[in-house]
Amino acid sequence: MWNYMDHYGGMGFGMLLFWGVIIVALIVLFRGSCGNRKTEKSALDILKERYARGEMGRDEFEQIKRDLESREGRQ
Repeated sequence: MWNYMDHYGGMGFGMLLFWGVIIVALIVLFRGSCGNRKTEKSALDILKERYARGEMGRDEFEQIKRDLESREGRQ
């Protein structure tokens, strides 16, 4: 009788362990795919970064910024 209970008790633990591993793997995969999403930068964000790096002067920055803002108003 004890062999019978050990056999099915062990099988229940194995099944629980199996499904636990599957659920943990799905959670890890889901978090990984959602957490690594890259957000697209707007044109204005890129412009600000370029200005901050010194790739353009203030006049050029202001002109491009006005152009971008006027385009956004038309859409």
